[in-house]
Amino acid sequence: MSELTLNGVHHISCITGDAPGNVEFYAGLLGMRLVKKTVNQDDPSVYHLFYGDEKGSPGFDLTFFEYPGSREGRAGAGMIHRILWRVGSSESLDYWADRLAAAGVETMRSADEGAEFYGVGPTGDGDTLMFQDPEGLTHEILVYDGPDAPLVAAHAEVPAEHAIQGFHGARAFSGNPEVTRQVLGLVLGFEDEGDDRWHLSGQAGEGFEARNGFYFLDEPPAERAIPGAGTVHHIAWASPLDEHSDWREKVAATGLYITPVIDRFYFKALYFREPGGILFEIATIGPGFATDEDPEHLGERLSLPPDFEAVREQVEPNLRPIPDVSQWRP
Repeated sequence: MSELTLNGVHHISCITGDAPGNVEFYAGLLGMRLVKKTVNQDDPSVYHLFYGDEKGSPGFDLTFFEYPGSREGRAGAGMIHRILWRVGSSESLDYWADRLAAAGVETMRSADEGAEFYGVGPTGDGDTLMFQDPEGLTHEILVYDGPDAPLVAAHAEVPAEHAIQGFHGARAFSGNPEVTRQVLGLVLGFEDEGDDRWHLSGQAGEGFEARNGFYFLDEPPAERAIPGAGTVHHIAWASPLDEHSDWREKVAATGLYITPVIDRFYFKALYFREPGGILFEIATIGPGFATDEDPEHLGERLSLPPDFEAVREQVEPNLRPIPDVSQWRP
Protein backbone atom coordinates (compact mmCIF):
# COMPACT_ATOMS: atom_id res chain seq x y z
CA MET A 1 0.00 0.00 0.00
CA SER A 2 1.49 3.35 -1.04
CA GLU A 3 1.63 6.28 1.35
CA LEU A 4 -1.86 7.70 1.80
CA THR A 5 -2.66 11.39 2.17
CA LEU A 6 -5.72 13.33 3.22
CA ASN A 7 -6.36 16.70 1.60
CA GLY A 8 -7.67 18.83 4.45
CA VAL A 9 -11.28 19.14 5.57
CA HIS A 10 -13.86 17.82 3.08
CA HIS A 11 -17.00 18.90 4.94
CA ILE A 12 -18.40 19.45 8.43
CA SER A 13 -21.94 18.30 9.17
CA CYS A 14 -24.11 19.82 11.89
CA ILE A 15 -27.64 19.70 13.33
CA THR A 16 -30.32 22.36 13.02
CA GLY A 17 -33.89 22.48 14.25
CA ASP A 18 -34.84 25.29 11.88
CA ALA A 19 -33.98 24.88 8.19
CA PRO A 20 -35.61 28.18 7.07
CA GLY A 21 -33.71 30.17 9.70
CA ASN A 22 -30.55 28.22 8.91
CA VAL A 23 -30.73 29.23 5.25
CA GLU A 24 -31.34 32.88 6.21
CA PHE A 25 -28.23 32.86 8.41
CA TYR A 26 -25.74 30.93 6.28
CA ALA A 27 -26.83 31.81 2.74
CA GLY A 28 -28.32 35.22 3.51
CA LEU A 29 -26.08 36.67 6.21
CA LEU A 30 -22.79 34.76 5.90
CA GLY A 31 -22.82 34.80 2.12
CA MET A 32 -22.43 31.08 1.51
CA ARG A 33 -23.96 29.44 -1.54
CA LEU A 34 -26.58 26.75 -0.97
CA VAL A 35 -25.02 24.19 -3.32
CA LYS A 36 -27.26 21.20 -2.60
CA LYS A 37 -30.74 20.86 -1.15
CA THR A 38 -31.31 17.17 -0.57
CA VAL A 39 -32.31 14.72 2.17
CA ASN A 40 -30.46 12.79 4.83
CA GLN A 41 -29.75 9.50 3.07
CA ASP A 42 -29.99 7.63 6.39
CA ASP A 43 -33.32 9.32 7.19
CA PRO A 44 -34.88 10.74 4.00
CA SER A 45 -37.70 12.40 5.95
CA VAL A 46 -35.37 15.30 6.85
CA TYR A 47 -33.34 17.86 4.93
CA HIS A 48 -29.63 17.69 4.28
CA LEU A 49 -28.48 21.18 3.28
CA PHE A 50 -24.99 21.87 1.89
CA TYR A 51 -23.40 25.34 1.83
CA GLY A 52 -20.19 26.06 -0.04
CA ASP A 53 -18.30 28.11 -2.57
CA GLU A 54 -19.41 28.65 -6.17
CA LYS A 55 -18.52 25.08 -7.18
CA GLY A 56 -19.42 23.25 -3.97
CA SER A 57 -15.75 22.38 -3.53
CA PRO A 58 -14.46 20.05 -0.82
CA GLY A 59 -12.80 22.34 1.70
CA PHE A 60 -15.84 24.57 2.19
CA ASP A 61 -18.90 22.34 2.44
CA LEU A 62 -20.78 23.10 5.65
CA THR A 63 -23.81 20.82 5.92
CA PHE A 64 -26.87 20.59 8.16
CA PHE A 65 -29.38 17.87 8.96
CA GLU A 66 -32.70 19.41 9.96
CA TYR A 67 -34.68 17.85 12.81
CA PRO A 68 -37.52 20.35 13.21
CA GLY A 69 -37.93 21.64 16.74
CA SER A 70 -34.98 19.70 18.14
CA ARG A 71 -33.64 21.01 21.44
CA GLU A 72 -30.54 23.19 21.52
CA GLY A 73 -27.46 21.09 22.17
CA ARG A 74 -24.26 21.82 24.06
CA ALA A 75 -20.73 20.89 23.09
CA GLY A 76 -18.83 18.68 25.50
CA ALA A 77 -16.39 15.79 25.63
CA GLY A 78 -16.44 13.85 22.39
CA MET A 79 -17.65 16.76 20.26
CA ILE A 80 -16.29 19.42 17.95
CA HIS A 81 -17.13 22.78 19.53
CA ARG A 82 -15.89 25.37 17.04
CA ILE A 83 -15.60 25.65 13.26
CA LEU A 84 -12.69 27.70 11.92
CA TRP A 85 -12.96 29.76 8.72
CA ARG A 86 -10.59 31.84 6.61
CA VAL A 87 -10.67 35.36 5.23
CA GLY A 88 -7.95 37.31 3.48
CA SER A 89 -7.35 40.32 5.74
CA SER A 90 -8.03 42.09 9.01
CA GLU A 91 -10.23 44.48 7.02
CA SER A 92 -12.41 41.47 6.25
CA LEU A 93 -12.72 40.78 9.98
CA ASP A 94 -13.86 44.39 10.42
CA TYR A 95 -16.41 43.88 7.67
CA TRP A 96 -17.82 40.74 9.29
CA ALA A 97 -17.88 42.32 12.75
CA ASP A 98 -19.97 45.17 11.35
CA ARG A 99 -22.25 42.96 9.23
CA LEU A 100 -22.95 40.53 12.05
CA ALA A 101 -23.52 43.32 14.58
CA ALA A 102 -26.01 44.98 12.23
CA ALA A 103 -27.91 41.68 12.18
CA GLY A 104 -27.93 41.51 15.99
CA VAL A 105 -25.24 38.83 16.28
CA GLU A 106 -22.81 39.24 19.18
CA THR A 107 -19.15 38.96 18.16
CA MET A 108 -15.86 38.78 20.03
CA ARG A 109 -12.46 39.87 18.69
CA SER A 110 -9.31 38.17 19.88
CA ALA A 111 -8.32 41.40 21.63
CA ASP A 112 -11.55 41.51 23.66
CA GLU A 113 -11.03 40.83 27.34
CA GLY A 114 -12.51 37.48 28.30
CA ALA A 115 -13.29 36.50 24.72
CA GLU A 116 -14.15 32.80 24.76
CA PHE A 117 -16.86 30.24 24.06
CA TYR A 118 -17.14 26.98 26.04
CA GLY A 119 -14.14 28.12 28.06
CA VAL A 120 -11.85 28.30 25.01
CA GLY A 121 -10.37 31.57 23.81
CA PRO A 122 -9.29 32.69 20.34
CA THR A 123 -7.23 30.48 18.06
CA GLY A 124 -3.59 31.42 17.56
CA ASP A 125 -1.93 34.77 18.14
CA GLY A 126 -3.44 36.74 15.27
CA ASP A 127 -6.61 38.76 14.97
CA THR A 128 -9.76 36.62 14.85
CA LEU A 129 -13.52 37.05 15.14
CA MET A 130 -15.75 34.66 17.12
CA PHE A 131 -19.55 34.38 17.07
CA GLN A 132 -22.40 31.87 17.30
CA ASP A 133 -25.27 31.12 14.96
CA PRO A 134 -28.87 31.46 16.24
CA GLU A 135 -28.77 27.92 17.66
CA GLY A 136 -25.43 28.31 19.44
CA LEU A 137 -23.01 26.76 16.93
CA THR A 138 -19.66 28.50 17.42
CA HIS A 139 -17.57 29.87 14.55
CA GLU A 140 -14.25 31.68 14.39
CA ILE A 141 -12.90 33.57 11.38
CA LEU A 142 -9.12 33.86 11.01
CA VAL A 143 -6.90 35.81 8.61
CA TYR A 144 -5.15 33.29 6.35
CA ASP A 145 -2.01 34.00 4.31
CA GLY A 146 -1.01 30.44 3.46
CA PRO A 147 -0.72 28.63 0.11
CA ASP A 148 -4.29 27.32 -0.27
CA ALA A 149 -6.42 28.92 -2.98
CA PRO A 150 -9.45 30.77 -1.57
CA LEU A 151 -12.83 29.06 -2.00
CA VAL A 152 -15.36 31.85 -2.42
CA ALA A 153 -19.10 32.13 -3.05
CA ALA A 154 -20.55 35.02 -5.02
CA HIS A 155 -23.20 36.96 -3.10
CA ALA A 156 -25.34 40.00 -3.88
CA GLU A 157 -24.37 41.80 -0.65
CA VAL A 158 -20.93 40.46 0.36
CA PRO A 159 -17.95 41.97 -1.52
CA ALA A 160 -15.71 39.27 -3.01
CA GLU A 161 -12.66 40.64 -1.19
CA HIS A 162 -14.35 40.02 2.18
CA ALA A 163 -16.02 36.69 1.41
CA ILE A 164 -15.32 33.66 3.58
CA GLN A 165 -12.65 31.56 1.85
CA GLY A 166 -13.34 28.03 3.14
CA PHE A 167 -12.49 25.95 6.18
CA HIS A 168 -9.34 26.42 8.23
CA GLY A 169 -10.23 23.51 10.51
CA ALA A 170 -11.98 22.81 13.80
CA ARG A 171 -11.52 22.72 17.57
CA ALA A 172 -12.62 19.64 19.49
CA PHE A 173 -13.12 18.33 23.01
CA SER A 174 -11.62 14.84 22.98
CA GLY A 175 -12.82 12.44 25.66
CA ASN A 176 -9.55 10.48 25.35
CA PRO A 177 -6.90 12.92 24.07
CA GLU A 178 -3.93 10.57 24.45
CA VAL A 179 -5.40 8.01 22.06
CA THR A 180 -6.90 10.69 19.81
CA ARG A 181 -3.36 12.02 19.30
CA GLN A 182 -2.22 8.56 18.24
CA VAL A 183 -5.00 8.29 15.66
CA LEU A 184 -4.30 11.77 14.30
CA GLY A 185 -0.56 11.28 14.02
CA LEU A 186 0.02 7.57 13.38
CA VAL A 187 -3.11 6.72 11.38
CA LEU A 188 -4.33 9.84 9.59
CA GLY A 189 -1.00 11.54 8.99
CA PHE A 190 -1.45 14.79 10.91
CA GLU A 191 1.69 16.63 12.01
CA ASP A 192 1.94 17.61 15.69
CA GLU A 193 2.84 21.31 15.82
CA GLY A 194 2.70 21.48 19.62
CA ASP A 195 0.05 22.67 22.08
CA ASP A 196 -2.39 20.12 20.60
CA ARG A 197 -2.41 21.89 17.23
CA TRP A 198 -2.51 19.25 14.50
CA HIS A 199 -1.77 20.04 10.86
CA LEU A 200 -2.96 18.01 7.89
CA SER A 201 -0.76 18.87 4.92
CA GLY A 202 -2.59 18.06 1.70
CA GLN A 203 -1.15 17.32 -1.71
CA ALA A 204 -2.54 18.24 -5.10
CA GLY A 205 -3.84 15.48 -7.35
CA GLU A 206 -5.62 15.04 -10.64
CA GLY A 207 -8.43 17.58 -10.76
CA PHE A 208 -7.85 19.13 -7.33
CA GLU A 209 -5.48 21.49 -5.54
CA ALA A 210 -3.66 20.90 -2.26
CA ARG A 211 -5.45 22.00 0.89
CA ASN A 212 -4.20 22.24 4.45
CA GLY A 213 -6.40 21.59 7.47
CA PHE A 214 -5.96 22.16 11.20
CA TYR A 215 -7.44 20.35 14.18
CA PHE A 216 -7.10 21.58 17.76
CA LEU A 217 -7.71 19.52 20.90
CA ASP A 218 -9.04 21.37 23.95
CA GLU A 219 -9.74 20.39 27.55
CA PRO A 220 -13.43 19.37 27.77
CA PRO A 221 -15.73 21.37 30.05
CA ALA A 222 -17.18 19.78 33.17
CA GLU A 223 -20.71 19.90 31.77
CA ARG A 224 -21.74 16.82 29.83
CA ALA A 225 -22.27 17.01 26.09
CA ILE A 226 -25.83 17.34 24.79
CA PRO A 227 -26.29 16.51 21.09
CA GLY A 228 -28.89 18.70 19.42
CA ALA A 229 -29.44 21.82 17.37
CA GLY A 230 -26.34 23.95 17.08
CA THR A 231 -23.87 21.08 17.46
CA VAL A 232 -21.50 19.32 15.07
CA HIS A 233 -22.48 15.80 14.01
CA HIS A 234 -19.21 14.83 12.28
CA ILE A 235 -16.17 16.08 10.42
CA ALA A 236 -15.03 14.63 7.10
CA TRP A 237 -11.47 14.57 5.76
CA ALA A 238 -10.89 14.61 2.01
CA SER A 239 -9.43 11.60 0.21
CA PRO A 240 -8.55 11.12 -3.45
CA LEU A 241 -11.01 8.68 -4.97
CA ASP A 242 -8.34 6.14 -5.86
CA GLU A 243 -7.07 5.95 -2.25
CA HIS A 244 -10.44 5.55 -0.57
CA SER A 245 -10.55 1.76 -0.19
CA ASP A 246 -6.94 1.79 1.05
CA TRP A 247 -7.97 4.18 3.79
CA ARG A 248 -10.56 1.69 4.95
CA GLU A 249 -7.92 -1.03 5.19
CA LYS A 250 -5.53 1.25 7.08
CA VAL A 251 -8.07 2.33 9.69
CA ALA A 252 -9.48 -1.19 10.09
CA ALA A 253 -5.96 -2.54 10.68
CA THR A 254 -5.76 -0.47 13.89
CA GLY A 255 -8.73 -2.35 15.37
CA LEU A 256 -11.10 0.60 15.07
CA TYR A 257 -14.48 -0.20 13.54
CA ILE A 258 -14.92 1.54 10.19
CA THR A 259 -17.94 1.21 7.92
CA PRO A 260 -17.84 -0.27 4.44
CA VAL A 261 -17.60 2.30 1.65
CA ILE A 262 -20.99 4.04 1.41
CA ASP A 263 -21.93 5.64 -1.90
CA ARG A 264 -23.49 9.04 -1.17
CA PHE A 265 -23.78 9.73 -4.94
CA TYR A 266 -22.01 13.11 -4.66
CA PHE A 267 -19.02 11.43 -2.92
CA LYS A 268 -18.16 8.11 -1.30
CA ALA A 269 -17.89 7.90 2.48
CA LEU A 270 -16.27 5.90 5.27
CA TYR A 271 -17.17 6.50 8.94
CA PHE A 272 -15.41 5.64 12.17
CA ARG A 273 -15.51 7.04 15.69
CA GLU A 274 -12.09 8.01 16.96
CA PRO A 275 -11.39 7.01 20.59
CA GLY A 276 -12.06 10.53 21.86
CA GLY A 277 -15.70 10.14 20.84
CA ILE A 278 -15.85 12.25 17.68
CA LEU A 279 -17.28 10.79 14.48
CA PHE A 280 -14.79 11.02 11.62
CA GLU A 281 -15.59 10.53 7.96
CA ILE A 282 -13.22 10.03 5.06
CA ALA A 283 -14.96 11.38 1.96
CA THR A 284 -13.82 11.29 -1.64
CA ILE A 285 -13.01 14.34 -3.73
CA GLY A 286 -15.76 13.93 -6.32
CA PRO A 287 -17.87 13.14 -8.24
CA GLY A 288 -19.29 16.43 -6.90
CA PHE A 289 -22.56 18.34 -6.70
CA ALA A 290 -22.86 19.08 -10.42
CA THR A 291 -23.46 15.37 -11.03
CA ASP A 292 -27.22 15.93 -11.16
CA GLU A 293 -27.60 19.73 -11.45
CA ASP A 294 -26.49 22.53 -13.73
CA PRO A 295 -23.58 24.28 -11.95
CA GLU A 296 -25.35 27.60 -12.48
CA HIS A 297 -28.39 26.40 -10.54
CA LEU A 298 -26.99 24.35 -7.68
CA GLY A 299 -29.26 24.12 -4.65
CA GLU A 300 -32.33 25.66 -6.27
CA ARG A 301 -34.44 22.48 -6.27
CA LEU A 302 -34.72 19.38 -4.13
CA SER A 303 -32.11 16.97 -5.51
CA LEU A 304 -32.49 13.28 -4.76
CA PRO A 305 -29.94 10.62 -5.69
CA PRO A 306 -31.40 8.03 -8.09
CA ASP A 307 -32.01 5.50 -5.32
CA PHE A 308 -34.29 8.02 -3.57
CA GLU A 309 -36.31 9.33 -6.52
CA ALA A 310 -38.98 6.71 -5.84
CA VAL A 311 -39.85 8.41 -2.54
CA ARG A 312 -39.94 12.02 -3.82
CA GLU A 313 -43.74 12.21 -3.73
CA GLN A 314 -43.79 11.02 -0.12
CA VAL A 315 -40.84 13.10 1.07
CA GLU A 316 -41.04 16.49 -0.63
CA PRO A 317 -44.48 17.60 0.69
CA ASN A 318 -43.33 17.01 4.28
CA LEU A 319 -40.21 19.20 4.04
CA ARG A 320 -40.68 22.75 5.25
CA PRO A 321 -40.35 25.50 2.63
CA ILE A 322 -37.06 27.37 2.85
CA PRO A 323 -36.21 30.87 1.55
CA ASP A 324 -35.60 31.37 -2.17
CA VAL A 325 -31.80 31.56 -2.32
CA SER A 326 -31.85 33.34 -5.69
CA GLN A 327 -32.49 36.60 -3.80
CA TRP A 328 -28.86 36.50 -2.61
CA ARG A 329 -27.30 35.47 -5.89
CA PRO A 330 -25.47 38.21 -7.82
